[in-house]
Amino acid sequence: MKQNHSSNDIDFCALAQPGVRELNPYLPGKPISELERELGISNIIKLASNENPLGASPQAVAAARQALEEVELYPDANGYALKQKLMALHGVGMDQITLGNGSNDVLVLLAETFLAPGQNAVMSQYCFAVYPIATQATGADIRMVDALPESDPEMPLGHDLAAMLQAINEHTRLVFVANPNNPTGTGVDADALRRFIAAVPSDVIVVVDEAYTEYVDAAMRCDASKWLAAHDNLVVTRTFSKAYGLAGLRVGYALSHPQVADLLNRIRQPFNVNSMALAAAAAALDDDQFIAASRAMNAAGMQQLQQGCRELGLVTIPSRGNFVLVNMGGAAEPWYQQLLRSGVITRRVGNYGLPNHLRITIGTGDQNERLLDALQQIAAAGARAAHGS
Repeated sequence: MKQNHSSNDIDFCALAQPGVRELNPYLPGKPISELERELGISNIIKLASNENPLGASPQAVAAARQALEEVELYPDANGYALKQKLMALHGVGMDQITLGNGSNDVLVLLAETFLAPGQNAVMSQYCFAVYPIATQATGADIRMVDALPESDPEMPLGHDLAAMLQAINEHTRLVFVANPNNPTGTGVDADALRRFIAAVPSDVIVVVDEAYTEYVDAAMRCDASKWLAAHDNLVVTRTFSKAYGLAGLRVGYALSHPQVADLLNRIRQPFNVNSMALAAAAAALDDDQFIAASRAMNAAGMQQLQQGCRELGLVTIPSRGNFVLVNMGGAAEPWYQQLLRSGVITRRVGNYGLPNHLRITIGTGDQNERLLDALQQIAAAGARAAHGS
């Protein structure tokens, strides 16, 4: 008979899959409540997680509240009402849509469906952290392609599509392209991306992550969903967490060939999107005025932050998202810590291999001004210390 032993006698890590044992978990932005506990301060602003400073669409909030009245019931597992709206928006069939608990969920589903030990996924250096995490968890290999240098005049730290194409081999099953990319904010022009997709072998799935696409200037915006009919191996992912302001409800989706969607839906967890999220997302798609206001605030805030950083001698990476990546001119950690003491939460990106940068979300005009004032005070204090005064 097998005897029970104390957990001290068991190395549970040894029981886990090798890819999981070696994973570094995703590092979210610091919550406001955590900073309040740590430093005992209030009036904190969070510019760390690319949340919408306008909040969410009033229509979406009202729909979520109404759905809460039936919280005892399971949600619609097929998300019929939301899918109807997405069909009209993207011109796709219902059998091409996979709903997720945020777009992170569908990214993980793609990895679980198509990757296994001995296979690989191609992605760019400084890509969204979920791509390597999801890949490694399956035991597959990560083929990380160097990004363009920060000195590149057109797309500093951007995807090198030519090099990514060269990295694809007979074991590649997925290629991840974020457009725009997080945390760099860089984007790929439509013509270049379309040529890349056409050049990828047809048995390799190209995942185009458009989490921030609603913030992209209309002249540069690239809606890859329009290419689904021409490229069976294309998958497009979107989220309601950014411009739509529904980060707390967690709802996203993937658009793909019907066979791909069928496979994803086979392993998708039942009821993975809750009733409030389904209702809020469907209502959010009707509120064009809110999205227009979010874009306008973001454009103004982007100009405000970039100009303010320039005046402080800080270099920003050109961004198409709702955030800027700022080169702090040296180790970013001291800046991060001093901003925290000023009640401003930004995002460290050393885990992305960018220890000299901070990622800063575009806030309201007042929030941006407070951030810039704090940066100016930190820079002035540093200058005084350097001169011994």
